[in-house]
Amino acid sequence: MKTVGMVVNQSKPGAIEFAKGLIQLLEDKGIKVLIEPFVGEYVKRDDLAIPLHEFHQQAECVFVLGGDGTLLGVAREFSVHNIPLLGINLGNLGFLSEAEPDHLPDVIDKINRGDYYLEKRMMIQAELIQNGMTKAVYHALNDICIAKGTFSRIINCAVHVGDQYVSTFNGDGMIVSTPTGSTAYSLSAGGPIVSPSIHAILLTPIAPHSLSVRPMVLAIEQEIRITVSATHEDMGLTVDGQLGIRLQVGDQIVLKKSPYKTSLIKWKERSFFDVVRKKLMGDQA
Repeated sequence: MKTVGMVVNQSKPGAIEFAKGLIQLLEDKGIKVLIEPFVGEYVKRDDLAIPLHEFHQQAECVFVLGGDGTLLGVAREFSVHNIPLLGINLGNLGFLSEAEPDHLPDVIDKINRGDYYLEKRMMIQAELIQNGMTKAVYHALNDICIAKGTFSRIINCAVHVGDQYVSTFNGDGMIVSTPTGSTAYSLSAGGPIVSPSIHAILLTPIAPHSLSVRPMVLAIEQEIRITVSATHEDMGLTVDGQLGIRLQVGDQIVLKKSPYKTSLIKWKERSFFDVVRKKLMGDQA
């Protein structure tokens, strides 16, 4: 590894100081580091600073210092360039992160030795159609969520898979997630945990106004079309829980497998189920 980009979530306590120490460790191993200008200013290393959107021109991988939310945002930025990401957990859960702050020298040695593998995570594409015209196209690593706003009034999501009508789900909304997102909001809403090696799209209703509604798992080849309606205008669409877009009655969201994938650096000795046990079940073994 010759060049590493580094993305730092400055809102995390101690993140900038942590980044400063990591830069030194990497440079001691002969690895060039790229950082964003605001980080360069904080750590007095303007010589390393370039804009984030230029990282892909030099970086062989990107270290992401933060939590899962930080990594999700970086994934949307770099998936189009197919650059591997290594999450270094400075947050709470850190389900997507592979490295912990206490083991950095070992992390760098593993990267240098190539003692890792790349896990290609599928993403979802969402096309927002208003008044019969495409307004925007989004790509998400975790999920696309359609939900009511602050008022306690239901919204209706009419779902079609391909040309077939599935049902109209009445409730707080609908989560459309990848297997990666199955351990995020979808899980909280009662959806299943799905191994990231399985290529599928999950439909998880949010607080459905019915006793018979259950989550669904669909093949990635299938296109999903959701038409939203309500007696009010307080509806929105979110991308990975980070981008928010206001919806109008009659809007359609067309969802399918994204042409992009997120490449995550993973250790060979740790499996997805090890992470599930430790992060979600409290098993420290």
